[in-house]
Amino acid sequence: MKQLSTTIAILALATSSASFAQGVSFATFDTDGDGVISKEEASANMQLEKLFPELDSDGNGELSKEEFAQIQ
Repeated sequence: MKQLSTTIAILALATSSASFAQGVSFATFDTDGDGVISKEEASANMQLEKLFPELDSDGNGELSKEEFAQIQ
């Protein structure tokens, strides 16, 4: 069920904001260049901030490139 919820949320994110889906890369949010997106960095975008807990599949409080790729 959690996977289904995540999938639905990702689809909603992708369709609800064309500007978010277009031209947004991992590097856009990884502002300090450390190779992960922190919760603080994700807070720059309300949609990403909302999905952060679902995308953070390993629960370490950061999004890796692989975890972020779920919304691409």
